[in-house]
Amino acid sequence: MEDTHGHRISYLRISITDRCNERCIYCMPQEEQIWLPRADVLDYEEILRIIRIGASLGISKVRITGGEPLTRRNVIWFLEQVSAIEGIRDLGFSTNGTLLTRPLPDGRSTAQGLKDAGVKSINVSLDTLDRATYAKTTGRDLLPDVIEGIDAAQSAGIEKIKLNTVLMRHRNEHELWDLAAFAREHDVLLRFIELMPVSTTEVLTEDNFLSVGEAMALLEFRLGKLIPRPEVKTNGPAAYYEVPDTGQLLGFIGAMTNLHFCETCNKLRLTCEGKLRPCLGSHLEFDMREVLRKPEATDEDVARFFMEVVERKPKEHDFRNNYQPGRRMIAIGG
Repeated sequence: MEDTHGHRISYLRISITDRCNERCIYCMPQEEQIWLPRADVLDYEEILRIIRIGASLGISKVRITGGEPLTRRNVIWFLEQVSAIEGIRDLGFSTNGTLLTRPLPDGRSTAQGLKDAGVKSINVSLDTLDRATYAKTTGRDLLPDVIEGIDAAQSAGIEKIKLNTVLMRHRNEHELWDLAAFAREHDVLLRFIELMPVSTTEVLTEDNFLSVGEAMALLEFRLGKLIPRPEVKTNGPAAYYEVPDTGQLLGFIGAMTNLHFCETCNKLRLTCEGKLRPCLGSHLEFDMREVLRKPEATDEDVARFFMEVVERKPKEHDFRNNYQPGRRMIAIGG
């Protein structure tokens, strides 16, 4: 699939639930979240049908997100089915890491279950290593669970583990070196992500925004001049740099300040209630559930819907154009 701007679409991010066991300030900043009724959420069979049809159109990578996807029942079974779909070569999983050590009915850890189900990479949210700051940022005192979860993922042998740190001034800029050291010691990839105007208008302000450029400058103050590594790619928009002396790679995702951020976008997003979104930073979304649940809907109808949404994919996001979030990030999918 290719849109009118030359984006080749091969990557589908799928939220399987809007529910989460944390309340991160940039995703779901209030406790009073109204959860979707179960009947409104796509069931696993519907999602698997979408993936099968997407794969026939060129989708080769799928990432499962939430909410926190591990809060949904039978997720390991679902992942096993995704792995078996012809054409899907890369299955990723995004999590806050707090449930990775939870035992499955057969005694395996959830992290081991993910590995055995075919998950090749996991992204773990980690914005701070300070327990009090973590509790303030996420609304939950679960930092030790995250650290144990990262260790469990490594013990399980998951191929790629990436840590995602959202940059927030006055909250974690003084920890960037510690986070880099933690990633190096645990031999995992760390990416720093600019705060984006999602969820509510109060999420992003001039006071709390920290650019990747400033983050790089802070890191270089202690680590030395970072070396660009443009050849390093991880199926996303991160720009990678190498730390001199240690060779550690650090990623930077600058949706707000990188004017070329959207040029290589290959992604669509599917919300848990079946809205297909061609761009995170756009209000455009199209109701695939309505098509799926028509008794007469054929696979060709669903494929046609895919193609029509791809045709509507914008050239770039609207985040820099006084974008006003339409709904919270947790409802869109991380």
